[in-house]
Amino acid sequence: MRAVPLGLLSVATGLLLTLCAGVLLATPAAAHPLGNFTVNHYNGLRVSASDVRNLAVVDLAELPTLQERPEADATYAARRCAALAAAQRLEVAGAAVPWRVTGSALTYSPGEGGLRTSRLSCRLVAEVRASGAVTFTDGFEQDRIGWREITVAGDGVGLTASSAPATSVSRELRAYPDDLLSDPLDQRTATFTVSGTISGTVSGTGALSGGTQGGAQGGAVPGGIGVGGPVGDALAALDRTFAGLIGSESLTVPLGLLAVGLAVVLGAGHALIPGHGKTVMAAYLAGRRGRPRDALVVGATVTATHTAGVLVVGLLLTVFTALAGESVLAWLGVASGALIAAIGLRLLLNARHGHPHEHGHGHGHGHGDRPARRSGLIGLGVAGGLVPSPSALIVLLGAIALGRTWFGVALVTAYGVGMAATLTVTGLLLVRLVDRLERRASAGRRLAVRLSGLAPVGTAAMIVLLGTGLALRSVAAL
Repeated sequence: MRAVPLGLLSVATGLLLTLCAGVLLATPAAAHPLGNFTVNHYNGLRVSASDVRNLAVVDLAELPTLQERPEADATYAARRCAALAAAQRLEVAGAAVPWRVTGSALTYSPGEGGLRTSRLSCRLVAEVRASGAVTFTDGFEQDRIGWREITVAGDGVGLTASSAPATSVSRELRAYPDDLLSDPLDQRTATFTVSGTISGTVSGTGALSGGTQGGAQGGAVPGGIGVGGPVGDALAALDRTFAGLIGSESLTVPLGLLAVGLAVVLGAGHALIPGHGKTVMAAYLAGRRGRPRDALVVGATVTATHTAGVLVVGLLLTVFTALAGESVLAWLGVASGALIAAIGLRLLLNARHGHPHEHGHGHGHGHGDRPARRSGLIGLGVAGGLVPSPSALIVLLGAIALGRTWFGVALVTAYGVGMAATLTVTGLLLVRLVDRLERRASAGRRLAVRLSGLAPVGTAAMIVLLGTGLALRSVAAL
């Protein structure tokens, strides 16, 4: 059996100790289960013989809570509940009935990275003797991603043909069911019929299901790529531990160094998650007969772009409080995909016109191809780091909120370094693999010769498809 290299064993041992220390020393942050960008809605309708009442709850995750903070004065809850009541529509027998606010409250809970989540509760009443067909529509903040749930119950009246259930599966946004987190409820409209007065309480009978009943998307954040299984669970646990360190009340030097180390590990783990980054880089380096320093250029560009992207987006979301974080990430995803597709199209045109392969191994090619190679590599690095990681963004904003701005910048930089290290190592391994294929092709191996000839056009076409797919997926999230 081949012995394990001592250096590799030391690195693995150090990584394991770092992870264990993080779990033992840090208090896991209570991250919002639906994501840090979400705005979640619940409407609990209760129909009686004299009126219709609604308990409307808006659960804001960390980022929207941070953006709302400048407006959160003593009258904030009352003003938001008034806006909510105006955006909701109740129709009884075809006639619209206005809502009146009878109570409002705003509470906060600890969130991820030293940030907070918030809960707005509004009590509304519509003074109407409901009978016949009733329709309720929630039009409040339609453009924000998140959970939307409606329940309908009767209080002394009979309800039939209700499209909404009588009880909340999320306990009024207090405990989201795990089996619906990947496919959040999106109930924006409820219909039911009031059949008459009865003794006791009769509940609605609507069936509950996940997915998009109102046609809007769920809680997915563009740029956040999930992965299941043990690896995904480990990364999620590590991310919570990392965010807990950021929010520590007393930040000591050892904890600070540990947080920087965990940022590097998390960045590397993010780059290992299945996605377009490594695939596009691999296709580019294979099609252009990449050199070791090409992989280094891509890695360095990814670090610089990702760090700058997190800082710029964080500044924008802090200054422009009405700006939706998920929309910003979606537009950056569109730009990233378009850039990748443009790079692939350029490679495809060059390959079809028979341009040289630019080995870069000393075969005497002219200097005219070097600027094209350099611009392609930099463009690839920019595309790979253009969409900020949501977790890195939350860490930066949490550090700023706690008055630790430079610490947050250092952590974001370390996160980018971890991403770049993974991509660089992947690129270096690929360069060695391509070199081996070239040697086999030079020796006359048929399969190697065929693969070598097809590589420029095939990899360019793959890059075009991947970039186009990313852009379309991001457009769908807008």
